[in-house]
Order: sequence, then structure tokens, then C-alpha cells
Amino acid sequence: MIDIKLLEHLEGYLTENRLERFHKVLDQRTKHFTVATEDVYQLHNTSAVIRSCDVFGIQEVNIVEEQNTKRIDREIAMGAQKWVDLNRYHTVKDSIKDLKAKGYQIVATTPHTNDCDLSDFDVTKKSCFFFGRETEGLSDEVLQQADAYLKIPMVGFTESLNISVSAAIILQHVTSKLKKTDINWQLTETEKIEKRLDWCKKTIKSYDEIVERFYSTKN
Repeated sequence: MIDIKLLEHLEGYLTENRLERFHKVLDQRTKHFTVATEDVYQLHNTSAVIRSCDVFGIQEVNIVEEQNTKRIDREIAMGAQKWVDLNRYHTVKDSIKDLKAKGYQIVATTPHTNDCDLSDFDVTKKSCFFFGRETEGLSDEVLQQADAYLKIPMVGFTESLNISVSAAIILQHVTSKLKKTDINWQLTETEKIEKRLDWCKKTIKSYDEIVERFYSTKN
């Protein structure tokens, strides 16, 4: 349970512009869509996907590190990445099981026999978009477990896009389309309060000391 008095005290350490930005950004955040990257080898690609999620209001990103186990914590600590929530998985199987339990349909972002053009995608369904490795693409596990298959129409000689570019194109399209619907896509009030506290913790340098002082004077 979030201590609202503490939260209000902490927000007193933020500038008006920063506090206003927090509220403005949170009003555009969603968990209706989420993204999963599967064993992406190049760290800058994972980092770029996370930045796209932040830009287009996706609050949660799921990272599967089954084969490529490079740690990305150092990169995540910098820049836009700290504003989104990361869920880490050691196996694709575990990630799919968890995401489906949360009510997401698994969307494989790859051309397939039963694929759907991006413009025709049904944004009303709670969806997790899976992006695969740079060269091999998505694993058979994801392709077999997927509930839907999504492709970006391309008319040039190039047959594929970098995963970070694909993620940006897909997220920009589906989030824009989602916001024109009557679906309740925003975070709940409780989720917004939790993120306000989390972002205070990531923003205020003397966070721990301030919290300790707050409770010591309160008692």
C-alpha cells in the first residue's frame, strides 16, 4: 500500500515542470499493449526498442534471454529506459505462459501464412508483440504458440527491417489507433500512483535519506 502522504512529500522535491511532466506522461501510458524481445543479440537494438516503448507510451517491456545472456542493466540505467518496467525471462516458454496468464494474445511480428497487415490489426485485443533475433527472427516456440501474426507491408527490394525500426512503426500505428477507440486503455489510478512513487525514487538523489527523515519526524 502506497503511503500517499509520503508520495506528496517526495513530490515536493520535484520542480513544477517535472511533476507536470510525470502526470502528463502517465495519462498516456498503457498496459493494453506490451512488447517482448527474444534473444536480441545487439544491446543497442534492445535499448532502442525500450526507448520506442517509452516514446509511444508502452509501460512494460518483456526481455527473454534464453541464449543471449548479455546483461543490459548498465544501458537500462541510462536515459529513457528507466521510465518503463522490465520483466526478465530465462525461457521463451516462461514468458509466453506468464503473458497469456495476464490476458495478452501473443502476436508474432513476422510474415506468416495467416498473417495480418498492420493496417488491419485489431487493436481492441490486449496484445504482446514479439520481436525476434536480428538474423534468425522468432523461434519456433513463439511461432507455434502465437495467437496472431503481424507484418509491415513493404514495397521495396529490402525484405526486412531492423527490429527497433519494426517496433517503432508497429507501436506508433497501434497506439494511435487505440487512442481513437472507446477502450479503457490507460493505467489504473493505483498503477499511476505506484509509478509516481517509482519515478520519484529514480529522480530524487537523496531519496532514501528523505524517506528516513520523513518517518523519523512523523514518529
